[in-house]
Amino acid sequence: MPGPRGSTQLHAMSHPTQIDFSSISAYQRYKLMASLIVPRPIALVTTQNAAGVVNAAPFSMFNMLGEDPPILMISINKLQDELLKDTSANILANGEFVVHIADEPMAQQMHRCGDRLPATHSELDAVGLTAAPSRAVRPPRIEQAPVAFECRLSEKIETASRHIFIGEVLWLHAREGLIDLERYRVRLQDYFPVARFGASFYVRTRDRFSMEEPNVVNTIDSLD
Repeated sequence: MPGPRGSTQLHAMSHPTQIDFSSISAYQRYKLMASLIVPRPIALVTTQNAAGVVNAAPFSMFNMLGEDPPILMISINKLQDELLKDTSANILANGEFVVHIADEPMAQQMHRCGDRLPATHSELDAVGLTAAPSRAVRPPRIEQAPVAFECRLSEKIETASRHIFIGEVLWLHAREGLIDLERYRVRLQDYFPVARFGASFYVRTRDRFSMEEPNVVNTIDSLD
């Protein structure tokens, strides 16, 4: 059997798949990027329209961008004929939204929030989630979510296919006991968010490992 060196040499002689992105369609680029840049965190976003209807929708093109100021980003695709999803329309109208992280107990409800409903109907009512008052923005937060970030629109970028919203975090809500407020650390042993994988798949976050040397304790990563 070839040893590690033989395996390395064999790998070096392989021919990688190479794709010129300018030669394929936007949808083909989307399929490749969305299935390769994984896992992605999921933002379950609540917004509110002028009539007071609360919209909730999940988006996996989402992440933290920085802490000073505390900003995060969500990227929302346009619909056909330049129509907007309710989330985009509401953020553009009033500049306020709440980003939630969904965990395993509410994963199915989060997924169902992606179903298309008329703008006159709230996804929260449809899937059985509970609205709770926010502190600084009009859209409510979701009571069942372990984490909620109240956000005010800071910047927006528009491309041919998307609106990209950068929000400044004003308030954080976390499930009782999830954060150690003396050390400002998250009790990760009690936190199990779900993430988006390729195609229609999701992943759990229970399989965790550290890259620290054996017997070396990093206090930031400690789960106690």
